[in-house]
Amino acid sequence: MPTLLSSRPVAVEPAPSRRRRFPRRLAAAGIGLAVLVPVGAHVADWLPDDPFGQDVVDRSTTPLLLALEDLHEYHAATGTFQVVVDRELDTRYVPSAISGERVEFLATGTADAYVDFTGLEAGRVTLSADGTSATIALPAPRLDDVRIDPAESRVLDRDRGMFERIGDALGDDPVDDSEIYAVAEERLTAAAAGSDLRERAESNTRAMLTGLARSLGVDDVEVRFDEPADRTG
Repeated sequence: MPTLLSSRPVAVEPAPSRRRRFPRRLAAAGIGLAVLVPVGAHVADWLPDDPFGQDVVDRSTTPLLLALEDLHEYHAATGTFQVVVDRELDTRYVPSAISGERVEFLATGTADAYVDFTGLEAGRVTLSADGTSATIALPAPRLDDVRIDPAESRVLDRDRGMFERIGDALGDDPVDDSEIYAVAEERLTAAAAGSDLRERAESNTRAMLTGLARSLGVDDVEVRFDEPADRTG
């Protein structure tokens, strides 16, 4: 016979849930990260862009020193001088009308005062820490050799004795004025040494170096010159 089923409801227990739960340590780390992010953003605003970068301070004087060495010799001033050389050559115990010579020679020459930049040591150029001022120590200006201008130099008067005139007529050699030129060169050199040519050279060199240093970014320049060893060369 068929089995009769009971009409009472049967309680059915629900299946266990399959939802995953995060571990407590992972959740705590997430909360900590969420707190550190806004704090770190504020701290970053206080720090420079490159907090561990390196600053370079360059105190070298290489560009300025090389610029001076490239100049070699700076001819800072030129002077033109004139002297009249009156030179007489006599023969002992013989009248000048018979033997002898007197020459008046007008000599015109130029001389340069220059500053020698070759062989400058680095210690002669000092630069401030910020690179805005410099001190330059230079040797004293020197006088270059005098150059006699033959176009502007001439014999003003020449008086020769009879023997000398006869020798000129019979001989083929022209009159030799090398000695009088040598005397004129010595006189012109002395005239240049006694002038203010070196002082002008110092002033012109100082102005030139000031402009050169400023073109290299140095605003304040002091130029010093050594005392000259003598006043004749």
